[in-house]
Amino acid sequence: MSRLKELRKYVNSVLYKMEDEDKRTSAIVHLNGVALAATMLAMKRGFDPEVAAMAGVLHDLHAYKTGSYDEHEHKGAELARDILEELELTSPEETDMICSAIYHHGDKLVVDSEFDELLKDADVISHTLNDPTKDIKDKEKARFEKLCDEFGMLD
Repeated sequence: MSRLKELRKYVNSVLYKMEDEDKRTSAIVHLNGVALAATMLAMKRGFDPEVAAMAGVLHDLHAYKTGSYDEHEHKGAELARDILEELELTSPEETDMICSAIYHHGDKLVVDSEFDELLKDADVISHTLNDPTKDIKDKEKARFEKLCDEFGMLD
């Protein structure tokens, strides 16, 4: 079994405990959407696609597990580290990369490491393209425009 498949199995076991079906569906769609976007960005930017997908699958798990977005990035990074160490899926360096990206993914206006930026961008792709009828959040507009330019999607 691939590392990503094993991690998804674990994450799904957490998500399937969510009682609200709509919230559970939204969580599954968002985490997997960010994982897919992270995979594409990793392939384009020269990162390991599997590690990027793992970051995407884990990035908001704490919020979905607890129902709270209070410091979910920082608490999510701790949860991700616990999960990755328990499952022994990643090297210490990969774990550090994933956890740093999760820790920083909420601040879309600050530029962090290249891998941190990859997760932020994947999150923005999910937020903006999952429902293109919704307005783009102000804090995500500049980042989304850069992504459109990167992928040749400008008008």
